[in-house]
Amino acid sequence: MIVLDEQLQGVGLDTAIARWYRGRVCYVGALRPGSVVKDEGIPHLLRTVRQPTFVTQDWADFWQRVPPHPEFCVVCFTLPSGRAHAIAPLLRRVFRLPAFQTRVARMGKIARVSGGQVIYYQARDRQLYVLPLL
Repeated sequence: MIVLDEQLQGVGLDTAIARWYRGRVCYVGALRPGSVVKDEGIPHLLRTVRQPTFVTQDWADFWQRVPPHPEFCVVCFTLPSGRAHAIAPLLRRVFRLPAFQTRVARMGKIARVSGGQVIYYQARDRQLYVLPLL
């Protein structure tokens, strides 16, 4: 399951990702309909569903602020708001990397996609890993 941050609504990312991703794609609000989901509540909410990958542009509130958890993955993009449409193809490239290729491999990772590379830390250790985004 891919869970998109609410701020990404209106750019058609759910539809663009659903063209190539076989699992469910939804916005974070769909996990708790009828309520406001604040950034600090998202990690808890992610633990209520099975192995989600949360996608956001709000990297400043998630990157190195959210502790990694083996039940979810967070992928933060450092793109400006006007380039949100570029997230779908970039996410697909991230998912082609061995460290992110399967749902099981992604779990426990918090990643930042910026400048042609993916930097991530994970639940098992706090080392930063850097991968080129091919």
